[in-house]
Amino acid sequence: MEPGLIPLWSKLTYTLFVCVLVPVYWRFWGPRNFLWFSDVALLATTVALWLESPLLASMMTLAIALPETAWNVDFFGRLATGRQLLGLSGYMFDARTPLWLRALSLFHVALPVVLVALVVRLGYDRRAWLLQALFAWLWLPLTFALTGPRDNVNWVYGPGRRAQTVMPRWLYLVLVMILFPTVIYLPVHLLLGRLLGRS
Repeated sequence: MEPGLIPLWSKLTYTLFVCVLVPVYWRFWGPRNFLWFSDVALLATTVALWLESPLLASMMTLAIALPETAWNVDFFGRLATGRQLLGLSGYMFDARTPLWLRALSLFHVALPVVLVALVVRLGYDRRAWLLQALFAWLWLPLTFALTGPRDNVNWVYGPGRRAQTVMPRWLYLVLVMILFPTVIYLPVHLLLGRLLGRS
């Protein structure tokens, strides 16, 4: 890989945005908010940009491609129809939250675009699926241990906003740990590996 594939202005702009968002989110949403895979990807993409790392960019693309697509469908669907489709972006329409704070969350729109642009530019690293799966197997139990059903970060307590009550919580967590690598990561891995893969 040649150095300097990512323009300096892109790195600086992205980094500046993250430097603004992190203290604001820490203040208003608390540190547990940064356990969400989308927030992890937001921070890790800063490192991927500066290092021009195909592996890190590929891992973060796997982590958020499908969840952020669902978030965007929900958000823009609500804008277009006025109806909540999936409930993932409901907080974006909560008038109790300041508009400027909600505007920062529009990173959910830009982040998938940034990551796809990165893997197009740098190439897709086929090791990403295994390493992202291993990361998820560490991160999901950590999320479970540090949060509660009310937070339901990364949906470790139930699908959507509410905790499930159908099965023991530990069993549901195991199912989520299977679901992320196989249903969320694998289809994107196969697609990107076919289109952009590098050895």
